[in-house]
Amino acid sequence: MRSSRLYRGSMKQTGRKAIRPLGRPVTLPEIELLSPWRFIAPLSPDTAARREGRAIVFAELIEFCRDTARPPRRNLLIEGVGGIMVPLDQHRTVLDWMSVLRVPIVLVTGTYVGTISHTLTSLEVLARRNLDIAAVAVSETEGSAASLADTITTIRRFADAIPMVGIPRLGAGALDHPAIAKLARLILT
Repeated sequence: MRSSRLYRGSMKQTGRKAIRPLGRPVTLPEIELLSPWRFIAPLSPDTAARREGRAIVFAELIEFCRDTARPPRRNLLIEGVGGIMVPLDQHRTVLDWMSVLRVPIVLVTGTYVGTISHTLTSLEVLARRNLDIAAVAVSETEGSAASLADTITTIRRFADAIPMVGIPRLGAGALDHPAIAKLARLILT
């Protein structure tokens, strides 16, 4: 599996979070192969790129994703870096990226205050673009007043046809949790 990530962080963070779990060596060439767009500042990609004197060329981003998704590769996982309306450049957002690629989407949300509005708004926008929503993954937000179960119940009332996966706060052994297996089945089938 390859991942296109507009990744915010250092080589050490990229290796720990993106490459090591794939069983690949944490080397600069491996990181560049997996994640050619990485920025140090935890900002929107357009702002982070501008601060580093760089730019995201949308056509190159699309070409990379399409090339990566071609056989013999089986899966392409794209992290949307903060939401569907996050700017990638002066004129395009993550939503535009999704709309061009037309790949199934897993909308990942939390249980923080405001998440129900953010999630339902995102689902509405994705539906209006006629994009395939494979699932909504609700990741429990640490210290949230809203419970995981309550958040899922409320979102499900408005999006009952979309598979939902609740992911509790997980520690060591997280990859063995049934919620992760359920999400993997939804993504890979």
